[in-house]
Amino acid sequence: MTSEPRRLRLPAAPEEGWLTLVLLGVMGLMMAQAIDDTAWVLGDGELTNFLWVATLGGLLAGFVGSKVGWSRWVANALGAAFAALIVPILVGQTIEPDKGLAFQYVAVHDAVFGAWRDLIILGLPRTIQTGHHLLVLGLICWGTGQFAASAVFRHHRPLSAVVVMGAVLVANMAATLHEQIMFLVVFSIAALGLLTKLHALDEQATWARRRIGDPSAVGSIYLRGGIAFIGLAVVAAFALTQAASSSPLAGAWEDLKPWLLDVSSSIQRFLPTLEDSRGIGGVRFGPRATVIGSWTTDGGLAVTVQRTPGDNTHYYWRAVAYDRYDDTGWQWSDDAGANRIPRLAGEELLRGTADDVLTPGTKDVTFQITPYDLHGTFAISPLAPLMLDRDSTLEATADDDYFQAVEITGHDSYSVTARVPLIGDKDGGLTENKLRAAGDAYPPALKARYTQLTPKAVGPEAQQVLDDVLLKLKDDDIAETPYDIAAGLVTELQDNERFTYDPTVLDIHAQCGELSVSECFATYRRGYCEHYATLMTVLLREKGIPARFVEGFLPGDLDERTGIEQVPNSAAHAWVEVFFPGTGWVSFDPTGGGVSASSPLPSGRPVASAPPSRFPSLNPFPFDDDLGSRDPSAVPPTRGGNGGIGPGGVLLIVAVLLIAVGLTAFLVWRRGPRGPLTPEGAWLGIGKLASRFGFGPRPTQTAYEYATALGEVMPAIRPELETVATASVEVRYGGRVMADDRLQAIRDAYSKLRVKLLRLLFRRRDRRRR
Repeated sequence: MTSEPRRLRLPAAPEEGWLTLVLLGVMGLMMAQAIDDTAWVLGDGELTNFLWVATLGGLLAGFVGSKVGWSRWVANALGAAFAALIVPILVGQTIEPDKGLAFQYVAVHDAVFGAWRDLIILGLPRTIQTGHHLLVLGLICWGTGQFAASAVFRHHRPLSAVVVMGAVLVANMAATLHEQIMFLVVFSIAALGLLTKLHALDEQATWARRRIGDPSAVGSIYLRGGIAFIGLAVVAAFALTQAASSSPLAGAWEDLKPWLLDVSSSIQRFLPTLEDSRGIGGVRFGPRATVIGSWTTDGGLAVTVQRTPGDNTHYYWRAVAYDRYDDTGWQWSDDAGANRIPRLAGEELLRGTADDVLTPGTKDVTFQITPYDLHGTFAISPLAPLMLDRDSTLEATADDDYFQAVEITGHDSYSVTARVPLIGDKDGGLTENKLRAAGDAYPPALKARYTQLTPKAVGPEAQQVLDDVLLKLKDDDIAETPYDIAAGLVTELQDNERFTYDPTVLDIHAQCGELSVSECFATYRRGYCEHYATLMTVLLREKGIPARFVEGFLPGDLDERTGIEQVPNSAAHAWVEVFFPGTGWVSFDPTGGGVSASSPLPSGRPVASAPPSRFPSLNPFPFDDDLGSRDPSAVPPTRGGNGGIGPGGVLLIVAVLLIAVGLTAFLVWRRGPRGPLTPEGAWLGIGKLASRFGFGPRPTQTAYEYATALGEVMPAIRPELETVATASVEVRYGGRVMADDRLQAIRDAYSKLRVKLLRLLFRRRDRRRR
């Protein structure tokens, strides 16, 4: 007699019903559509339209693997194999839709390898590749769908599917400003329906097994009650979202922000850049300023500044200065070996450095700075900081001690004294003619450092911008002095017909490919403050004029009566400092779109050309003819800051919250149920827990027999098993009343067993043998 070969057969309908699969599919589609709506990659939602296919593919793989009789490992391995075949096809069809299948596979391979090379091997701050982001998102959707289907149809644990899919959905919603509440509503309805449906099936099975009542009638009762509960829960949730306003964890959140900003900054380069990302809040400056595809922060308050009432000067607040350009942005070339100079409270910060500040044509002003959302270690100051009222560390370049930043600790307010320039001929203040006469006799070390460029920094388009400026100077019969070149570049870049201010240029970021930031901006002529400042700095250096890229804040909203200036996160900004012999560093703000807060210097009386000299590092604000005329609130708010954290920080928050929830759940699980615990209740709880892992008691086993059998599987838990089993038998059959100390011993044993029995999850071999 020959046996027929075994065939894989799917039942006509799963025992859970097709409605279960439909509800699970709705949950998966809401998750995929929310990710697609966010437009994670380059702000282009068209690129992620395939995610719903990947999600349904994962659901189908998990469903089939659960119903054809394969073991868990075989089903998961085959599902992963199909994901490795299908998801790259979906990505390839997205990035190369007009090519053949083989070419699409190669394109995905090249994109992933290129990202690995850029970010891991070369350690670059960013990569131009996008295919790896699409591949990761597709695999996340597939894997989540496969896990959810396996949890429901293999293990009958719908809550696991709801938690995992819900976590992905909520994490995505937390990272974007897009309105996605309807995705969550539909997901919640489907999730509650799934839980209700499977709970009704469990009750039907229980009633059928015990042969009491009509199982179908019981299932109908549970379904009707569940539907009513779902409707009530949705209505109540909407009402709660409209009324709730409590924030009991606000203080703890503020304490966590600096740490989250630090960690999320380190992982940000591995994440795609969102067009409308939801940041953690706050601005943080650091040793590197990578120019990416968008410029975003939030509308929170960065700092408040207490100034002398009546002083209406509009200061730019500098935090950091950068000297090295690497085509993707700016950094401290001596970050690893920087000269860290400790300074005591009240000690002159720049004393003995190459940026030491002298007094002609300046005045000293003191400010009290109170940080709010400005998280980080660097103090802000207008112009050249002279001293702080607390211990600090001057970050200077390694060889020649040029200013990079002033590092402080803590988040308390501090007082800073700065040396600011006077404007006009009076008392030797700054004028156009004075800067024209400064000449170009630069110290050799300064010129070598602050004219550094890469081979890709100035391409044909960037060179054309510089040539246009020089041609205009020639046509207007203006000499090519460093000042006039700098002023000409400001005029050129602020021409809104030639350059467009745009805080989101993700599309251009993708098109630029291997171009440097400066050449990319000169080519497409759209960007934000970092693009403007980068191009101006690079073109000045191309002409041999020392210039550096700086970041800080635009002038804030000043109350002249009280002297309090409020500087929001949205005022985070980048501009340029140019060195003039005999004067020092002078600020220029080339950003267009009405963002710049600067005004031209007064012409002043004619000044003879000055001999070369080593003089201070003045960092004057972008100059204003009428220092009290500009209303700070009239400046269009800029969106962003190099330190603003977008999706990386938010996802980190979600991860931290999930860990916290998991830890809390573990502690609650270990503690066990509240209230009095009876020996019989403890013994039944042990049996139920072991049953979940396939080690439940048999109907014919006594308590002692089951304790012995379970102790053979896990010898380490024998003492606790004996304690609970003995007490259960004594109470059930002997009618014994336990003393308090005995009850406490039972509770302790039960708590330990709840933790130790979790190891049964890994006893698959023993389970098969049983």
